[in-house]
Amino acid sequence: MIRQAQWEYPEPRKGLGGLWDNFFGPGATTLEVLITLISSLVALIALLYYAYVKDLGWSVIQNIVAGVLVFDLAGGVVWNATTTAKRWFHRKEQTPLKHIGFVAVHIVQIFLFSFFFRGLDIVYIIVAYVYLLVSSFAVVFSPVRIQRALALILVMGAFVLSTYVFSLTPGFEWFLPALFTKLLISHLTYEEPYV
Repeated sequence: MIRQAQWEYPEPRKGLGGLWDNFFGPGATTLEVLITLISSLVALIALLYYAYVKDLGWSVIQNIVAGVLVFDLAGGVVWNATTTAKRWFHRKEQTPLKHIGFVAVHIVQIFLFSFFFRGLDIVYIIVAYVYLLVSSFAVVFSPVRIQRALALILVMGAFVLSTYVFSLTPGFEWFLPALFTKLLISHLTYEEPYV
């Protein structure tokens, strides 16, 4: 069966629904929301259970920060790949610099992770962030026909950074690969949204 891309989206709603629509995209289906929430909840429960079973010794605040990070990253990997997100984040008004800006604010996640779980490792923050920004520019300004392939190569680089360049962080071995998957593959790659 041949599918047609569906780039048209409904106008964002008014009120609280409009806040959601303007941030995540209007016209989300129940299935898109459910798969995102379930992914986030499963990841949250799995991480906190792992930290408890492995006795990682996290404080209450570390458990909260870990929960926020994993909930956002697991949900972000899924949500940014949905048809609703693809239509919204790749509409005509979204310039390459707006995409880079979306990526750039994720310094907050890298900082929180480093502060709470790596003893504020400044070298980690700088290297991870510079690699993220360079990777983002590479994906955004590459031809569409190779964006996904390039993004996948760059995510593999995040695995190398996470595993071989830096020491592993117990419970967070997944952090950089998940962050890069969310931003480079799920968010930045230009893909046709199908209904």
